[in-house]
Amino acid sequence: MNTQPVYQARGVTKKYGNVLALDEVDFSVAAGEVVGLVGDNGAGKSTLVKVLSGAHRPDHGELLLDGSPVQWHSPQEALGRGIETLYQDSSLAPDLTVSANVFLGREEVVPGFWGRLGFLANRRMDEVARQELEKVGIAVPSSTRTVSRLSGGQRQAVAIGRAAAWASKVIILDEPTNHLGARQSAEVLEVIRQAKEKGLAVVFISHTLPHVLEVTDRIVVLRLGRVSMDAPTSTFTPDSLVKAITGLSGAA
Repeated sequence: MNTQPVYQARGVTKKYGNVLALDEVDFSVAAGEVVGLVGDNGAGKSTLVKVLSGAHRPDHGELLLDGSPVQWHSPQEALGRGIETLYQDSSLAPDLTVSANVFLGREEVVPGFWGRLGFLANRRMDEVARQELEKVGIAVPSSTRTVSRLSGGQRQAVAIGRAAAWASKVIILDEPTNHLGARQSAEVLEVIRQAKEKGLAVVFISHTLPHVLEVTDRIVVLRLGRVSMDAPTSTFTPDSLVKAITGLSGAA
């Protein structure tokens, strides 16, 4: 794993009125690394995700991509630089096929005259979608099957697979195993491992601490808008992680 950060936040501060949501937060993730981002409700996780994804601009501090400062004016700018964010609502279209969801908003048209009339290259998109999903270990019965016919775990895996297919640098996953059963969660965690093997930097936000401990390389704990701990996952136990989150470990 490359230890050089591909994406960094340095001294990021964000206020909403009188509420200090983020206070001088430093955060980083390297290519081929899965970083867990954890904390109690109100710790600042959602705000940090919004800053990293380009949805919100920080009041102070800076973001660096491959070591160079960047400023996002919209999530589309971050998407264009290879940063994909999957929120708790995966935003899949249930009545569309798997491949149509993978290419949602990025549809390809057939070459030539028919393409100028807007005819889609469905056969090519089906094949590319199948290949991209297979790269991150997702096996769906058919890329032409509608999403509504998939299990909850398969749907979430497709959503992550879509992000992995288009991300060239970073995937940010916000509670991807929320409301999933054990088998379905295992499928999603395997997709995260495959994204790591693909060389992507993965940020994994979750309240499900066993999943965080299972799949991450490093854990960053936010508390009251500040980073209270940033350490390799191997240094945590379930008990010590809970204490770090709740502030019972002696961390500030």
